[in-house]
Amino acid sequence: MNTNLYIARRIFSAKENRNNLSHRIVNIALFGIVLGLIVLLLSVAIVTGYKSEVGRKVIGFGAHLQVTNLDSNQSYETFPVSANQPFLQELKSIDGIRHVQVFATKPGIIRTDDEIQGVVLKGIGPDFDWSFFQENRVAGEPFHVQDTIRSNNVWVSKQMADLLKLKLGDDLTMFFINDMEAVPRQRKFQLAGIYKTSLEEFDRMFVLVDINHVRRLNNWQNDEVSGFEILVSDFKKLDDQEKAVRNLLLRNTNPDAPVLQVESIKEKYRHIFDWLGLLDMNVWVILGLMILVAGFNMVSSLLVIILERTQMIGILKAMGARNWSIRKVFLYFSVMLILKALVLGNVLGIGICLIQKYTHVLTLDPASYYLEYVPVNLTVWHVVLLNVGTIVITILMLLLPSYFITKVSPEKTIRFE
Repeated sequence: MNTNLYIARRIFSAKENRNNLSHRIVNIALFGIVLGLIVLLLSVAIVTGYKSEVGRKVIGFGAHLQVTNLDSNQSYETFPVSANQPFLQELKSIDGIRHVQVFATKPGIIRTDDEIQGVVLKGIGPDFDWSFFQENRVAGEPFHVQDTIRSNNVWVSKQMADLLKLKLGDDLTMFFINDMEAVPRQRKFQLAGIYKTSLEEFDRMFVLVDINHVRRLNNWQNDEVSGFEILVSDFKKLDDQEKAVRNLLLRNTNPDAPVLQVESIKEKYRHIFDWLGLLDMNVWVILGLMILVAGFNMVSSLLVIILERTQMIGILKAMGARNWSIRKVFLYFSVMLILKALVLGNVLGIGICLIQKYTHVLTLDPASYYLEYVPVNLTVWHVVLLNVGTIVITILMLLLPSYFITKVSPEKTIRFE
């Protein structure tokens, strides 16, 4: 039998000292650990959920990687490239590449009777992946793109539809300006779908349209596009996928063809992803502060317990127990207290996360936070690592106060009343 563990259990379950000062101090320490773990779970769940949701929405508008003409730079007035690239088949076979689709862009202006709005037409082809816009659909159905017949249907955001007072089935007129043309071109489209992502920077900009309209407006050939959008399976491996695509482009460079570049979504919208990256620092600060608070709470409670059990320590020493053996008794006792606090903290913390995940009771201002509610993303690994980290760091902090047991003198403490 583990004698040290047995004594620790007796101390932990003792009921005769429930009204002592030490018991109250231990309860305060337990409350601190419970509250700290709840804050840790919520912080990790909210930050990871927020980064995932915002990143996913940005990727929905621009894919993970874009292959475009190097001369296009960052402009939406792009230089065309051929849609029939020799490397496409090999590109689609790269491990981790989930989907490849063509796209084309053209800036324009929507005008109604009362309002005007500058937008960017995003031309999509038959290979377009509608899953993101289907998830964020408010009304309407996807339109089909064909090679021979141009569709006049478009999708706009709810923000844009409200601003321009448009509803499904309404006609909208757009104007486009080309170089060397004095008179803007005019096109009439029909509103076939409305989406809402709450990313105002994107919602007020992009209009989905048949790619054949963009080709005609730009005076391009039927096989010319702005570039290719590439979706990958694992965002964490995006840098590796970017390198693989870049190497593929270099191997297939044609001196007579336009020079192609590959750009990741993290580079294209660096300001958003850099801002999301800063959130990690906030989490680490919160993790450090909460664990330190929990550790110091346990240190103070352990010192009080040691002082209260001084006579017991003296008796154990008189019976031949070594210092480390007695220290283990109080470390076992501390682990029991920590585990008790962690159980309660996990129940409350995970419960709050689940309530928010399925009810969205906590809301956000989309204009400031890009989301309508507080997102949560709590995995089993998050819970395990937070609990193990809290236990390990707290126990390491308790090694120092347990050292005071070695200073207890048996002959003095046995006589102590």
